[in-house]
Amino acid sequence: MQNDENNRSGLGLLRYIWTEWISTFVILMLLLLTLIIGTGEMIHGQLLRVGERLYGNEQIGMQYSFLRAEPVKPSCDRHPDIDAQVQQQMKANANDEFADIFGTTSAADVRASVLAGQQQCEEKYLFYDKAIKHMDDHPTLRSYRTLETSFFGVFKFGTENRVIILLLMVVVAAITASVKFHHIGLRAPTSKLDYRVYALFMVLGNGLLSASVLSQYHSIINSGVTSTYETLVVYWLWIFLFVTLTLISLLQFFKPPAVKQEEKGNLGLALLSVPLYAYMALVTGIAFTFVMDYPMGQGIYLGILVEFSGIFLNLALFIWAGMLLTQTRVMDLFLGILRPWNLAPETLTWLILIAAAIPTAYTGASGIFVVAAGAIIYKEVWNSGSRRQYALAVSAMSGSLGVVIRPCLLVILISMLDSRHVTSDELFDHGIYVFWLTAFIFLGVSLYLAETRFRVNSPKVAVPGMLKAIIPVIPYIVITIVVIAFYKYGLDTKMDEFTAPVILPIILLAYMMFDKWWGDRFATPPDRHAALTLEHEKQSTFMREHTAHAGEKSRGFGHSLWFASAETVGHIGALIILMALSASVGGLIERSEVVELLPTHLGNIYISLAFIALLLAIIGMTTDPFGAVILVAATIAPVAYENGIHPIHFWMIVLVAFELGYVTPPVALNHLLTRMSVGDEEVRAADAEAKVKYTKFYYRYERWLLPIMVLFPSLLIVTYAPYIFKLFNWYH
Repeated sequence: MQNDENNRSGLGLLRYIWTEWISTFVILMLLLLTLIIGTGEMIHGQLLRVGERLYGNEQIGMQYSFLRAEPVKPSCDRHPDIDAQVQQQMKANANDEFADIFGTTSAADVRASVLAGQQQCEEKYLFYDKAIKHMDDHPTLRSYRTLETSFFGVFKFGTENRVIILLLMVVVAAITASVKFHHIGLRAPTSKLDYRVYALFMVLGNGLLSASVLSQYHSIINSGVTSTYETLVVYWLWIFLFVTLTLISLLQFFKPPAVKQEEKGNLGLALLSVPLYAYMALVTGIAFTFVMDYPMGQGIYLGILVEFSGIFLNLALFIWAGMLLTQTRVMDLFLGILRPWNLAPETLTWLILIAAAIPTAYTGASGIFVVAAGAIIYKEVWNSGSRRQYALAVSAMSGSLGVVIRPCLLVILISMLDSRHVTSDELFDHGIYVFWLTAFIFLGVSLYLAETRFRVNSPKVAVPGMLKAIIPVIPYIVITIVVIAFYKYGLDTKMDEFTAPVILPIILLAYMMFDKWWGDRFATPPDRHAALTLEHEKQSTFMREHTAHAGEKSRGFGHSLWFASAETVGHIGALIILMALSASVGGLIERSEVVELLPTHLGNIYISLAFIALLLAIIGMTTDPFGAVILVAATIAPVAYENGIHPIHFWMIVLVAFELGYVTPPVALNHLLTRMSVGDEEVRAADAEAKVKYTKFYYRYERWLLPIMVLFPSLLIVTYAPYIFKLFNWYH
């Protein structure tokens, strides 16, 4: 379908309208709705408190909560005939069939009961009259109540339909990713054979997924239990998604996109072009359907997406925040503070990675951060004078340092799954050691392999330039403080791993507004590497589109918001659907009981540690972090504990081993996400440039080797050092 990209008729026009307008608009609306939902409870709480202060009156015992609905006039008789009611009740008591056994109530008691009822009726009327008078005395109360209850209705609707919102987002984004061939594979398709094989596997994979969710739907319908409306809608959306993806892939098979240069193609390379999502769908679909006779298996494990809908919505917000960040000058301005020091690329990169650990900790997964900020880091590192391959390597592991520090959501999930053995505080307290260990290993390896020797300007030269560079940054610091203070003091909510997905996009939207409307009033400090940046722009389409000299910085606020949202669509569709299928892979591993074949006691502790670390790294190669943690907690963790490995030590090994798996071929997920962020052309150009420019093996394949050379020693030390040296008093 890419052959119709520039064709504004027929399929080309339909593709253009969907990818450029409909999908972007829908995803933007859903993201904004998610922000409203996330902030809604906090705002509504404040509206209730403000309403109480404005319209409550302690002296007369009137509270705003009593008036959130229009008072209803009592229907009871305010002035009843007491004697008549007493006589009527006495007759009723006398005619009671049990009166002879239990006796009848005395006339005095009946009268007292009737009088008590009259008193209650009078109190209802008094409250009603008081409420009406209070509302008449405060004519704005009804308007305020309409505002508060309307907002509550929107928030309530969003909260009750959070799952539906997520699935709508996944449906739209996944369709867009399929139309644009944006799914994550080991290589991008380039020949017609590549595209046909790609489409064929997508047809088969999506077909199996369609059959699985249909099987599960029929099972639910025929179970005899009445399903809720939400349950039915969930199944309808899954069925619609996978049937639609099957049809799209079928169309792409018979009508592959035109390629710039017709190549004969190679079946082996074509198989590498198939998305990981399709392979996961095929493997799990065949295994569940034909081997285990469990056709609904894929659909069952897709339920993890529904079960953890809040986490996946947060991931979507983080991706959006990353795309919004690319439309601001923030990174460039903050790096401008460091430029006067004229640091070597390796040192500068080290500082960038340390800083990147903080947003990674909030996202909870390195892959999410790579998608959100990998392109920005690549641009800044390459423009600092580093090798192109080095910049790609740094981008791939940019999020690997932050998964062990507070307030990483992944660690929170671990503490919830294994609450009997570890707490989040214990994991964070020990994770900071792992963070600095990996950081210094990176610095040592980078400096050792650097082409140029270490350099830094003297403070006399650097400090004045640094102070000048701080001035343009001050407005962004003020914006950040104001937004965080608003949430903390205005909405009584601090920024943590749960609220960050909501607060960060708002901060970045404020950055964009300032950039587009008032940013030109603050002069950007001169860039020492400006000439190099211009040279890179000439070499790279990616750099021309993502540098300060490019057209993206001249966009208005609305256009920038639209552009960032359009970029978000493809990333959400590619990543979240991949994570959903990786949960199915984890379910297959769990259901196949392969892990139970592992010996409970491996004997030597050194062998046990090596075996478990290797197994965890392999899991990291094939499964997303959240699904992998759920799988490991249920299967491998008990084996590790049986072999005498301390729970805290074990989970530190897990986190580092996962990160090693995400940068290790043949899958190397974080490398694939980097390629998705910077584009296939940029990666191919970097590889070609390295082969022409360098003869040493390392420099030719640096983007693969550097992350492994950092994370593998880190894993070895984390695995064995605590046991050997009894660090942190883990072993007794």
